[in-house]
Amino acid sequence: MELNKAEKTKIIETFKINEGDTGSSEIQIAILTARIKSLTGHMAGSRHDFITKRGLLMLVGQRRRLLKYLASENVDRYHQVLSKLGLRK
Repeated sequence: MELNKAEKTKIIETFKINEGDTGSSEIQIAILTARIKSLTGHMAGSRHDFITKRGLLMLVGQRRRLLKYLASENVDRYHQVLSKLGLRK
């Protein structure tokens, strides 16, 4: 359920704004999205895993807050992230 180093590095390379960027909002949103997709797959087979369900809901809330922040700071970057990740059709 945790992302391995290669997956995380690939996400950082895709969403970085400048060299050495590892913690921008875009990167955090992309990493959270990957973790959410992983946990969603786990939840499909383990419907009664309520601890994981709570963790999943917390990740979704954190991603929502980051998206709200990014939308208030820079709308263009917000729309770029949404289109790259395939969120909100």
